[in-house]
Amino acid sequence: MNKMGEILINFFTASPWYILLFVFVAKVVEVTLTTVRIIIVNRGFKLSGAIVSFIEVLIWVFVASQVVKDVSTAPLLGVIYALGYAVGVFVGTAIEKKLAFGKVMLNLIIPLESEPQVSKYIRDLKIGLTTIDAKGLNSKRVFLILYTNRKNIELLKKAVLCIEPKALIAENDVVTMSGGTVPKRVKLIK
Repeated sequence: MNKMGEILINFFTASPWYILLFVFVAKVVEVTLTTVRIIIVNRGFKLSGAIVSFIEVLIWVFVASQVVKDVSTAPLLGVIYALGYAVGVFVGTAIEKKLAFGKVMLNLIIPLESEPQVSKYIRDLKIGLTTIDAKGLNSKRVFLILYTNRKNIELLKKAVLCIEPKALIAENDVVTMSGGTVPKRVKLIK
């Protein structure tokens, strides 16, 4: 066997498969927690973020120490560590999107004619709605503003588009708010 073959074999076999699997899975879990923590802290859930960060750093200490200790003799650990990081960001973002923490503000601009149907649909959902008469480029419009939970926001936007396919919809995250008519949601620890 030539020198390059030995280097490749050593690269892939220097660390046992179960150590590689441990590093990968632990890194995915750690970065998933990191991603979710950053998002929930930005949405105002400070205590939940602190609890998640404790677990996240605990995992990081053990995984990073394993990789740093053995990376010079088993460089595949570094590759697996980086791969776990990338997968963790993806998984964390997907999980946070499913959990849908926090509130959003939707701004809708619709033709004047469809305002009664759209407004009725939104108000029937017990979501507070503010309407403002507006003027578009060539016609009268209505500007609608509402605040609601992020959970099921995609269904709400699809329903609005079914009623008014030409609706312009802008969505913004809301960190803090008080007052108004907003659907209640079970709170995480804040």
